[in-house]
Amino acid sequence: MNPMRILVYVVSVVIIPFIILITGSCDSPQKPDFKEKMDASVQNLDLNDTILTVEQAMEELGLKGLSVAVFENYKMAWTQTWGVKDTESLDSMDVNTTFCTASISKPVTATLFAILEEKGLIDLKAPVSTYLKRWQLPQSDLRAGIEVTLEHLLSHTAGTSQHGHRDLYGDDDIPTVIQSLNGEIPGGNSKIEFLDTPGTWWRYSGGGYVIAQIAVEDYLGKSLVELAEEHLFAPLNLKNTTFLQPNEPEFFLTNMAKSHDRNGQIIHDGIQISPQLAPSGLWSNPTDLAVFMMEIQKALNGMYTKVISHKVAKRVTDIITLKVMGGWSLGWERRFAFGNHDWFSHGGSNGGMGGHIYASMEGGNGIAFFGNSGNASRIPILNSLRNSIIRSHGWHIPLDKSKFQAIPDSLGNQLKGNYSSVLFGEIVPIEYKDGQLFARDFGGSQKAELFYLGNKIFKADQSHRIIRFDQVNPADHQNYMTILIQNGTQTEIDYALKKVGDKLPFEYLLEGNFEVALEAYQIEQKNNPLTQFISERSINVAGYLELSKKNVDLAISLFKINTILYPISANVFDSLGEAYMVNGEYKNAIENYIKSLELNPDNDNAKEMIDQNLKKMN
Repeated sequence: MNPMRILVYVVSVVIIPFIILITGSCDSPQKPDFKEKMDASVQNLDLNDTILTVEQAMEELGLKGLSVAVFENYKMAWTQTWGVKDTESLDSMDVNTTFCTASISKPVTATLFAILEEKGLIDLKAPVSTYLKRWQLPQSDLRAGIEVTLEHLLSHTAGTSQHGHRDLYGDDDIPTVIQSLNGEIPGGNSKIEFLDTPGTWWRYSGGGYVIAQIAVEDYLGKSLVELAEEHLFAPLNLKNTTFLQPNEPEFFLTNMAKSHDRNGQIIHDGIQISPQLAPSGLWSNPTDLAVFMMEIQKALNGMYTKVISHKVAKRVTDIITLKVMGGWSLGWERRFAFGNHDWFSHGGSNGGMGGHIYASMEGGNGIAFFGNSGNASRIPILNSLRNSIIRSHGWHIPLDKSKFQAIPDSLGNQLKGNYSSVLFGEIVPIEYKDGQLFARDFGGSQKAELFYLGNKIFKADQSHRIIRFDQVNPADHQNYMTILIQNGTQTEIDYALKKVGDKLPFEYLLEGNFEVALEAYQIEQKNNPLTQFISERSINVAGYLELSKKNVDLAISLFKINTILYPISANVFDSLGEAYMVNGEYKNAIENYIKSLELNPDNDNAKEMIDQNLKKMN
């Protein structure tokens, strides 16, 4: 089997969903040591021992454009762009090109609200119901006697639904935020509701951020656009950053990247519109976001700042909950420790564009980058480029290996395999080779070595985690990987990952064993329904990745499994129809498009594809 294909699959269907989950020049004077271009060593991307340049990787995976800003020691280090803004004009990407940042809007919103709190304008711990006027929280027994706060909503601990929102473009009817909360967007979410008791669990909720948005707008009598410009964007001189939307007459950005689908085609007009400003409506670029993150870093480390105080920086980066793998703060994810440094970060992703921003808690280092293609094309490249930047810049604190012991072969062979987190929906493959134990993708899409402390306890490089392999519940006679310490904090039994076998279901498909793979998917769906690699979205992403690589038979197998696992989803039948169409199996394509149309009569794409396939048959 092809190890690179397995790696890209794991990145696409394990990291992306969690994900799923998620440029402009700075007008401040450039420092003398600013480099317009990156060092050549950064250009070498390591994809599972296959070295590609950025251009080669973009060509291989179909990424159309890429923009990067890197900062070091609290100063801009370099910026770089590749490719085009869109495939119609073929205009080159440049450092002033802006992007729809999607969920990167969330930590920007949270930081803004912390600034408003410091100024005495709002209280993040006050009942949000006292701020709401246009809309009221839905009744639920789960929140009986519990006051939901802005802090709950901004840290994803309110228990609300609506994970994300449907992508909208200029030819769509654009709803209001109230319609969004009420589930009145065709093809979008159902009405927002409470799925957990507030404060007891972590559940990613873009809808929760919409509630926070309208609450603050109602209470202060100003829009989020106005508040952000007044208290954050203008003071930091972020001239290419706004919560205004492209369909509004005041929208001032003109140099914009456009969203592209898996075939490199522009999606609708390519310019996304999001009425849900707080969770997904920010337009910006890597350079502006680098300035924003450096301001937080300086404030955290007691340096002079103009806009963000030490108190606010601590407020938004201190971990609020460990009920998610790695921990979450007020808007920022705190799960990563690349180079054995702690980071605050966030990703953003829509159907054809996205990026990620990373900043170290100490040292003033970080990365902001965006690409204008879908997850399968973009995320493997961004992750590999991130690792290359960290390696080339020397942002790494080596572990003292004298404290560790040799791993007995018998133990290493016993521990290797795949471990799945039922509660957090993640899977961690553990590999053992030549006396070394590795966690693949543990701590963020890379291979981290596990160093042996004895007693089946290991220190994970690149993640600041202490791990023990044992039987958490001796009654079930199952092997577990338990995270004992992360981010310097002792964790709970929630961080036990159960061993689920030596192979991922996808690997059986690579061996051509469809029935065994299907059975493995079905077993995982029954026993661990939250595991990300068996979600409908994850399998669909994997299928389109294989389709883009022209592995059509493998794509058909993945889509077919999705229709069996999720038989009432119109989307999975639409995808299978597309794969059959690519393969010239027009009758099978029509049958699946008809099934998709039965499940969703508003699926205009299915109607059009049925006509196209009928013409091809004739």
